[in-house]
Amino acid sequence: MKEYDVFIIGSGMAGMTIANKCASKGLKVGITDELPYGGTCALRGCDPKKVIIGATEVRDFAKRLKGNGIDTIPNVNWKDIMSFKQSFVDEMPPKIEKGYKKNGIDTFHNSAKFLSQNTLEVGNNKIKAKKIVIASGSKPRVLEFEGGHFAKSSTDFLNLEELPKSLLFIGGGYIAFEFAHIAARCGAKVTIVHRGKSPLENFEKDIVKHLVSATNKLGIKLILETEVTAIEKVVSHYRVLGKSQDKTEYFEAEAVFNSAGRPPAIFDLNLDKANIAFTQKGVTVNNYLQSTTNPIVYSAGDAADSEGLPLTPIAVLEGHTVASNIIKSNHKKINYPPMPTVVFTLPTLASVGYTESEAKERNYNIRVNYKEVGGWFNAKRLNVEEYAFKTIIDEDTQTILGAHLIGPHTEETINFFAMAIKTKMKVNDIRTMVFSYPTLASDIPHML
Repeated sequence: MKEYDVFIIGSGMAGMTIANKCASKGLKVGITDELPYGGTCALRGCDPKKVIIGATEVRDFAKRLKGNGIDTIPNVNWKDIMSFKQSFVDEMPPKIEKGYKKNGIDTFHNSAKFLSQNTLEVGNNKIKAKKIVIASGSKPRVLEFEGGHFAKSSTDFLNLEELPKSLLFIGGGYIAFEFAHIAARCGAKVTIVHRGKSPLENFEKDIVKHLVSATNKLGIKLILETEVTAIEKVVSHYRVLGKSQDKTEYFEAEAVFNSAGRPPAIFDLNLDKANIAFTQKGVTVNNYLQSTTNPIVYSAGDAADSEGLPLTPIAVLEGHTVASNIIKSNHKKINYPPMPTVVFTLPTLASVGYTESEAKERNYNIRVNYKEVGGWFNAKRLNVEEYAFKTIIDEDTQTILGAHLIGPHTEETINFFAMAIKTKMKVNDIRTMVFSYPTLASDIPHML
């Protein structure tokens, strides 16, 4: 039996933060992950994805300016992209493990299962700990229908040695849209099949419709209100069965990808043996991110059923909170700032704060500014068709409640709105600021 002050399941950003912070205070810490150290973001998500997007951004920019100073649209070399991406991914796990060992943290590379409230089975080891942290992240939803196992994961997409000529994505969330845009810009034929009435259901509908328009213009086939019920392998491709209210359709593609959501990776941990309550969204936690039913257990990141969005910066925030509560014994309640989210398509869609419907549900006295601004200078100089915004203003306090943007580099502009919401900046104070011009940020006063 190995004994620890703190043992952590999962070595993503939440687990890494907790492990290093607790070890720095002299606690005996152990950590395990059945996957390479680094977590989804660094190895299988946002970081490698953004590297790949970089090449498609160059092509998109050149295409928009062809005839306006650019003569040739470059081709995307998929193998070169993969090689460049892998240079970032490969260095992470050994770098992280080296850091753990430097900090005196014991490392394991096995799955974990609870044996009792304070003991775990980790590979061939039995672990007893004063505090246990579940930071195991999330994983692709299992497709229960016939042939569901034929669908590849988002990780598989990021590791494709060659890009298939045709791809189908199941689900209409941000993963499907981001990867579909990448593939289409690299010359593939792409289809998205989504069971809902509209895609990207958690984002502002008036802004999503502009992304749908851009997606259609890119040649991506977007099929709505259709549920995939089977996948069949036919020689060198796959036949996908989709059922809607009034018809059954077959779609064909060389590769099918499961982008139907990512539930928390907690259901194989034997949580019942440790008296840990959980939901389909994760481990049930209180404001200290402590299990509501087993006080020695904490959870952070995508594994926790908290109010935080499944975003890397939120995992880090929750990690700091858990570590602080382990070190100083539950003195810090989690406090979420405005959480900006981005769909890294081209154009990018970015959002922070309340949507219009959310603000109305909370009975705010609001003013809504919504406008398509493809005629603004910043859109015209970049030859961008889709540029729009919707801002929600609290009329009583004259502060911003929400901002929703689509257009060039909105992934950067949205951070200013997040800061303005957090600090409760008055709308008039923002309007009277002097912004550098011509920049995308110089459009912000005109959005209020």
